Amino acid sequence: MPCFFVYSLLVLLSFYPPPGATSSFTPQQEEQIERLQRYLRIRTAHPDPDYAAAADFLLEVARSIGLHALAIEFVPGKPLLLISWPGSDPSLPSLLLNSHIDSVPAEPSRWLHPPFAAIRDAAGRIFARGAQDDKSIAVQYLEALRNLKAAGFVPARSVHISLVPDEEIGGADGAARFVASEQFRALNVGFVLDEGQASPTDEFRVFYADRSPWSLIVRAVGAPGHGSRMFDGGAMENLMDCVESIARFRESQFDQVKSGSKAASEVISVNPVYMKAGTPSPTGFVMNMQPSEAEVGFDVRLPPTTDLSVLKRRIDEEWAPNIKNMTYQVRMSLLH
Repeated sequence: MPCFFVYSLLVLLSFYPPPGATSSFTPQQEEQIERLQRYLRIRTAHPDPDYAAAADFLLEVARSIGLHALAIEFVPGKPLLLISWPGSDPSLPSLLLNSHIDSVPAEPSRWLHPPFAAIRDAAGRIFARGAQDDKSIAVQYLEALRNLKAAGFVPARSVHISLVPDEEIGGADGAARFVASEQFRALNVGFVLDEGQASPTDEFRVFYADRSPWSLIVRAVGAPGHGSRMFDGGAMENLMDCVESIARFRESQFDQVKSGSKAASEVISVNPVYMKAGTPSPTGFVMNMQPSEAEVGFDVRLPPTTDLSVLKRRIDEEWAPNIKNMTYQVRMSLLH
C-alpha cells in the first residue's frame, strides 16, 4: 500500500487555513480557494445538475496542472472524469482518489446566502451547496497534486482521480458502471481514498469504513371510512404506530450521541423523509375520508458493527408487524 504517499497527500490536502484565519492566506492559497468558489458556482444539484459545465471546469484545472484528463460517458449526458498522473513504476498497484460531482438540492429561501453564489464571509467561511459534500474534496485532490508536482515529487505508482456523476441518486450510471468497466480494470487499483466527514479545522480524519445506507419504506393498509367514525386498525393509525415506534428507537440512539458515549458514526440513524397518504382534492386533500393505504419512508444508516438479524427482527416485530397490516421494503445502496 502506498502509505507514505497517502500521508504526504493528506498533509497537502490541508491547504485551507481554519475559519477565522483569513489573514494567513498566501497568494497561492487565495488562488486555490478561488478555484473552489468557481466550482461551487456551477449548479450540479439535482434534479438538473449541469454536468457539462462542471466537466469543462475540472478538465481545465487538471490540464493546467499537467495531468492527463478525459471524460467518459457510460450514459449520455453523465460524464465521468478520469484524471491520471503516471508513476515512475506503472506496474505497481495505483492509488485512486474518488469524489462526486453532483449534490443534493438546495432550498434558497432557507439559506443565509444564495446556495450557488459561493460567498466567502469575513471569517473565511464559504457558503455553497456542495461545499462539504463534496466539491471541496475534488479541489483538494487537484490542488494537492499541483503542490506535489510543483515540489518536484514523482510518485512511484500512478495516481488517478475519478470524478463521478449520479452519486446522490445511487450511482448506477456513474461509479457502478465505472467499476465494471475495462477502463477501471486497466488502472490496476490497489488503494482507494474517498470522501469522509467534513472538518471545521485543518485536521483531517481518515475513515476506513462508512455506514451503509438503507431506504426503508413501510406501507400500511386498512378499511377506508368516513372521517367522523372511529375504526380499529386503520391504515393511518397503523402507520402512526410505526412512526412512534421508530421515533422511540431514534431517540435512544440519539441520546447516546448527545451523552458522548458514542459518536454519530457508531449508532443507527433513522430519519423520516416522506409520508404519503390521503385522497387528493382540488384544494389539497379530502378531510373527511380515512384512507385505505398509507406509506412512510425512512433514511436509515447502519454502522459496520450492526447485527442485521437483530435489526430485521425489530422491523418485523416492532416497526412494521404484519399483524397490523403493514409490509415493508428495504432498498440498499453502495453509494450515498
